[in-house]
Amino acid sequence: MLARKNSRIKRLLRAAFLGIDACVEDIHYSADRTIDKKTVQMISTCAFIEQKLNIVISGKTGTGKSYLACAFGNKACRQGYQVKYYRMPELLLEIQAAKNEHRYSKYMHQLQKVKLLIIDDIGLKSYTLEESRDLLEIVESRYNRTSTILSGQVSHTKWYDLFPDPTIADAIMDRIIHNSYILALDSKHSIREVMAKKKVETIEDTG
Repeated sequence: MLARKNSRIKRLLRAAFLGIDACVEDIHYSADRTIDKKTVQMISTCAFIEQKLNIVISGKTGTGKSYLACAFGNKACRQGYQVKYYRMPELLLEIQAAKNEHRYSKYMHQLQKVKLLIIDDIGLKSYTLEESRDLLEIVESRYNRTSTILSGQVSHTKWYDLFPDPTIADAIMDRIIHNSYILALDSKHSIREVMAKKKVETIEDTG
């Protein structure tokens, strides 16, 4: 039974295509970083997936947004949930390809069924009307059915500026924000810098 469980976890992790090899057990907590350990530990139970709640993560470059999102995804896989990770630019390209190949409905249905969908790099640019409608279709189909993690530099309070149609912006916000954990990260030092130093120290200690 243990072998079958481990095999399933490995399959789920491979299929998730997590952008970073991250674990909640390795999250860096320090006085100069605004990240609440109790909140992270609570989310890490994955109860939010059963409750069909979302997570919104924001913060400037280097605060660990992607790491945290992937750490939650990793934990969900280890709990037996199907997870899928996308960067927003890549997701939009895949949606456009699905339209061009006349498999849009099938593709969107596949996204709807994923237990935990992670969309990283929200807000790198403003979105076209067509892209806005596609994003609304995703959040509408998943609303109160499955969970989504959205991560980006832009605070959710400024998401309205990303969409050309205020009605679509309202609809997207309404289906995400009101049933989400909101995590606003900040750090005096880049998490990438901290992790790189740890790797160097490990190499030096074992050298």
